[in-house]
Amino acid sequence: MTVTTEDRTGAARGPASTPLRRMTALARAELTLLGRAKGTLFAAVFVPLVLPLSVRSAAEEMDLAGAGLTPGTVVLPAAVGFSLLFAVYSALVGVFVVRREELVLKRLRTGELRDAEILGGSALPAVVIGLAQCLLLTAGCTLLLDLPAPPAPHLAVLGLLLGLVMCAALAAVTAAFTRTGESAQVTPMPLMMVSVIGSGMFVPLELLPDKLASVCELLPLTPVVALVRGGWTGDLSAGEALGALATAVAWTVLAVFAVRRWFRWEPRR
Repeated sequence: MTVTTEDRTGAARGPASTPLRRMTALARAELTLLGRAKGTLFAAVFVPLVLPLSVRSAAEEMDLAGAGLTPGTVVLPAAVGFSLLFAVYSALVGVFVVRREELVLKRLRTGELRDAEILGGSALPAVVIGLAQCLLLTAGCTLLLDLPAPPAPHLAVLGLLLGLVMCAALAAVTAAFTRTGESAQVTPMPLMMVSVIGSGMFVPLELLPDKLASVCELLPLTPVVALVRGGWTGDLSAGEALGALATAVAWTVLAVFAVRRWFRWEPRR
């Protein structure tokens, strides 16, 4: 049954405006705009599908047996990480910056939408694409790399969901310090490079020296990779799982605080 509101005369004025309705309408508009940005769409959709192939080639040259790993348990978390970095984080930095420079965000704030709804609705298409891509890559890795059913699927689900939220929040933080749409192609690179190198995507932390691994464990994407990998290996202890969850939540909370404090709604001059 459709809920309607009434004016002072009692006449119906149509469906009531709710946060979900407003965010959904904004997400539909954002999806249309994203489809027109061919470069962003290519990087978000196709690049993460290709990069895991290079990880597989590297994994086959590593001594994984001593760490209790297989090429599949290295490639699958890496594939999820690539999707989060390209389809969600990098794509959303561009989305937030371009919409800000075009005064779209400023105009949206003059309507019914609240700040959180604007950011959430704008991020929703990229998050959904990233989620679908992660599921597709998980199915592909399971079939092509002969991975068994995960003994701890809840860890993988938690890692993926936390990764989606965290990468969206980190994208908004990065956008706050990005001046133009052109520079939005550069500013995500430091976090992306550090994550690829140090978060266990190309080289599992189990193969790194203990001191270096301890530092890398504090990187934003490391707990996501660890939880996804732990879901398939079943080797993650309760303490290790809680530590990874705490790190991911801490980065997410820190990112949300930074967005509330420094996010810019008008063009940088």
